[in-house]
Amino acid sequence: MGGGQSSPRIPCLDAICASRTNCVAYPGEPLYQVSWVKPYNLAHPVSPAAVLRPNDTQEVSQAVRCAKQHGLKVQAKSGGHSYGYTLHHIDGALALDLTNLKSFNMNVSNWQATVGAGMHLGELDNHLRRNGKRAMAHGTCPSVGIGGHATIGGLGPMSRMWGSTLDHVVEVEVVTADGKIQRASKWENNDLFWAIRGAGASLGIVTEFVMTTHPEPEDIVEYTYVVTPASQSKMAPLFQQWQKLIEDPSLDRRFSSLFIVQRLGAMITGTFYGTEEEYKKSGIPDRIPGGGKNGTNSKSQLKDWRGSLAHQQEMEFVYLSDIQSAFYTKSLAFRREDLLSNNTINDLFEYMHHAGDKSLPWTIIFNSEGGAIADTSTGDTAYPHRDKIMMYQSYGVGLLGVSDLTREYLDGVHDKIKAGAPQARSTYAGYIDTTITKADAQRLYWGSQLPRLGEVKKKWDPDDIFSNPQSVQPSD
Repeated sequence: MGGGQSSPRIPCLDAICASRTNCVAYPGEPLYQVSWVKPYNLAHPVSPAAVLRPNDTQEVSQAVRCAKQHGLKVQAKSGGHSYGYTLHHIDGALALDLTNLKSFNMNVSNWQATVGAGMHLGELDNHLRRNGKRAMAHGTCPSVGIGGHATIGGLGPMSRMWGSTLDHVVEVEVVTADGKIQRASKWENNDLFWAIRGAGASLGIVTEFVMTTHPEPEDIVEYTYVVTPASQSKMAPLFQQWQKLIEDPSLDRRFSSLFIVQRLGAMITGTFYGTEEEYKKSGIPDRIPGGGKNGTNSKSQLKDWRGSLAHQQEMEFVYLSDIQSAFYTKSLAFRREDLLSNNTINDLFEYMHHAGDKSLPWTIIFNSEGGAIADTSTGDTAYPHRDKIMMYQSYGVGLLGVSDLTREYLDGVHDKIKAGAPQARSTYAGYIDTTITKADAQRLYWGSQLPRLGEVKKKWDPDDIFSNPQSVQPSD
């Protein structure tokens, strides 16, 4: 079990582990925070009552029953990439680390994959490739866990073409608040299945997913344009051009793009899932900043699926390292009617130029949405962002903590954006904002889905066992 003395121990957790080592740990044990808790955002230290690493679904069930017996809240960790304290750790709760739940099976008759909830995205890609050269839409960081990713949304460069990760989920195995092991799908426990696809951490511990897959794309065009002007204010026309491109309702779904602003310049990326000839015929190279082709500051490359995944992972490390650190973040999601006017864009980039300290480590990312994500009706899952065209997120990072200057700067950016998009009142639940209240977080993350989520929560978890500081609450 643990490597030292800890108090208090929980007998029913110890019984699950029996004589097995590396199974459960408690506060006070050596390396408890470093090796067991491992918070991703060091700006929000927490100390769970215990961390358990179950070997299978039956042990997850036993752990939930044990936690309920001792009056503990429960949250799971798959990859451990929560931006704050909400998804996998809260003080005094039981944290279930699903690292041992990494089973994989491919049904070649329908090309549906059964995936353990502890699987990381990079591991999943490897399994999919070895089992029929299959693929699915997901984010770009290889160490993100599928357990959280597929129950919040799961957004990435393939989402405009194939939908979000949770749109690939056709069935789950889940442990509910009574400790029972359930199956949920459109045909069985369909209310629970609806809620898990968007707010999973509030409803249960998913231990296994059944997911649809796609053939790997054969040809992919990756485009990068680096901008290093004298000031952020000179980037405003480029952003106006980029936003005009990504808001086009006829934009080819095989294309996605990021506009990344940093203190020394900007980078515009594009991914097109098709041949170079198809890319040119789409008209995108003539419309994207930099011309969409090779030049002094731009580069267009043709890759295969595996090469594209590697490229996307490289880009991930450009703006948010996989290494644990202290960081501060803000975000917002935009419908078509919320997109920024030219005046707002000019004002925003002028603020970045005049208020920004060149020594502050910050990154601001705008990403394209829409496409296939909108094919699923808003009412079909708890994911509320079917009508979004663009999202933005900002990061301020500090090795020893995020400075007040960085926080103030990013708050200023956020205020400028909100002033220009006053009706944009939602964001992706994966972009946790730890500065807001539970009530505000619920409205921001789930919007119009919240009343129905509250009813499902009341049915399946009336005592709020699966709880965190920003989770869905049972209806009154």
